[in-house]
Amino acid sequence: MQVLKIHPTDNVLVALQSLPRGATIEGIVLQDDVSIKHKFAITDLPIGSEVKMYGVLVGRTTAFIPKGGLLTLQNVEHAAAQFNAAQQKLAWSPPNVEKWLGTTFNGYHRKDGRVGTANYWLVIPLVFCENRNIEVIKATMLPELGYAQSASFKVDIQQLIRQYQAGVSEQHLLETDIVQTAQQINQHRLFPNVDGIKFLTHTGGCGGIRQDSEMLCRLFAGYLNNPNVAGATVLSLGCQNAQIQVFEHAIADIAPHFNKPLYLLEQQKSYSERSYIADAVKQTFVGLTKVNETVREPAPLHHLCLGLECGGSDGFSGISANPALGYASDLLVALGGRAILSEFPELNGVEQSLINRCQYEADAQKFAALMKTYAQRATEVGSGFAYNPSPGNIRDGLITDAMKSAGAAKKGGTSPIVQVLDYTEQATRPGLSLLCTPGNDVESTTGLAGSGANLIVFTTGLGTPTGNPIAPTVKFSSNTALAQRMPDLIDLDAGTIITGEDTIESKGEALLDYLIEVANGNAIPHAVRLGQDDFIPWKRGISL
Repeated sequence: MQVLKIHPTDNVLVALQSLPRGATIEGIVLQDDVSIKHKFAITDLPIGSEVKMYGVLVGRTTAFIPKGGLLTLQNVEHAAAQFNAAQQKLAWSPPNVEKWLGTTFNGYHRKDGRVGTANYWLVIPLVFCENRNIEVIKATMLPELGYAQSASFKVDIQQLIRQYQAGVSEQHLLETDIVQTAQQINQHRLFPNVDGIKFLTHTGGCGGIRQDSEMLCRLFAGYLNNPNVAGATVLSLGCQNAQIQVFEHAIADIAPHFNKPLYLLEQQKSYSERSYIADAVKQTFVGLTKVNETVREPAPLHHLCLGLECGGSDGFSGISANPALGYASDLLVALGGRAILSEFPELNGVEQSLINRCQYEADAQKFAALMKTYAQRATEVGSGFAYNPSPGNIRDGLITDAMKSAGAAKKGGTSPIVQVLDYTEQATRPGLSLLCTPGNDVESTTGLAGSGANLIVFTTGLGTPTGNPIAPTVKFSSNTALAQRMPDLIDLDAGTIITGEDTIESKGEALLDYLIEVANGNAIPHAVRLGQDDFIPWKRGISL
């Protein structure tokens, strides 16, 4: 198959392979070279015409595009359909999940009844002033306790030094092979039931508006509440905006019955830096002895909470990886689990269809209000949703935000929406939730884990190393070329949908099976293996 018409009402075709000018495709003579993943018109499109993909408005022509003409930034601009909170509720036919009935995963059971797919201890700073102390503690504890990262290769800088001292040319230095296979270290973990100690750093907690510090405290409270977290050590300077009391209030609000080991230390009350760090190390060690007593035990699949993420998207993301992830999400929801769809700037243009899927009128109104406020604030600072596609997105066929959004929304499948959440609010109901986050990959994945995701699937067409400190993150490629080019980053390949070897449904089922293995601790995603612990809180206000 050379091209794809995604929806019967679309007036463009997607090229599944690069096509030359003059070729006749589906009875249409191409007026331009059409690169793989890009689109061409199936009828003449005068100036001002609507461009339809996925059955929705994704742009408007700014120049005449002839039948067979290529869609570009020079002849199409962003346009999205209007929406309102009035609902036209949709019926849902859940997929057949008989295959997974009675299936369990071995997870970590918490006292509040939830189950984690991992067992992590957190060491976190309430303010950026504590970042250095966090790094000192990290360097002290990880190697000694058996958690140091073991790379598959090493870079031999000594060889470059020897070459430089020998007076070789710059070109010779650049051509020197300095990558060597590293000797794998079999580390003995003192605490075998603790999957890792995660040290988070950030640039917030003081210096900005008070709301940013309060939101940071709520985010950390969400991380402590996540079932993948067993306990935490929290470092505070003492004078910052993100006070310990603000943090404790956030925990009480998010998790009223919080019952995990938690150690709070304030540097300005300590005798010295050395005693402060020593106390943090000792208390963390004691906490680890406690949480190491928790072991994996069987749990039903409804305890899984799946974060749905995309980044480095391409023209195939919306027709392979994203809909396959959406099908896996529907399967999990049908099994009583939870899924969270975030990145509100990448839902622009499909708002009405999501509003129609809201189970409760209050959530429909909340979603509409959040989207309108977000769009307004983006416009007020001289930007807007139209500026969302990155240069990489555009180069690979996503030339408008609505086009990108229509494909991105496919990650949410077709199930009813049971909750609409603002940033840091918790996903508590079985089913699909919408979470207000930016489109920025790491800010979004950071928010997903903060709202309860104990697994994340990250679809990508261009490739990214992004991971999360506490939610194992699975990379799902939209095309096989990427999976072959970056095998050290990509866990599963949805490109087989493009080539016809798989269907959206079969690939979604395979993804769910893999997620169950990850939840069991049997499969280790590459982002986890690489220690890709990306953490960027969303700073929603100006900096003062």
